[in-house]
Amino acid sequence: MTTRTGQVDHELVEAAARVARTRCRGDHHTMAAAGRARDGRIVTAVNACHFTGGPCAEMVLIGAAAAQGVYALDTVVAVGDRGRGVVPPCGRCRQMLADYFPALRVVVGNGDDARTVPVVDLLPERYVWTDRPGGTG
Repeated sequence: MTTRTGQVDHELVEAAARVARTRCRGDHHTMAAAGRARDGRIVTAVNACHFTGGPCAEMVLIGAAAAQGVYALDTVVAVGDRGRGVVPPCGRCRQMLADYFPALRVVVGNGDDARTVPVVDLLPERYVWTDRPGGTG
């Protein structure tokens, strides 16, 4: 693990928190995610809870970003509804985020413990997706 931590993008955290407060209602949408594009834009998304294991907010964020022409994200954060604060990505999201954006940084922790870490630090000894079209992982 490289364990490089960085400054927290508070504007990004607030964007996700705002979406969690205003758009996450009931049991279908319980998490919000925000991602900062390389050009500075912020893209947001919410999860879609379903008994089949519907997509997490980070997964929806990848698609929402692409739909807006954003194919490279620098930093992401997920925030839970009902004031739960920053929530780290699950294992499935860590793998997917690392595959799509190997240089991505992720905001984790709350309050004084908030920090930004490389996604690869969240998934040591990760599987590398080598069979994807046009890429080596």
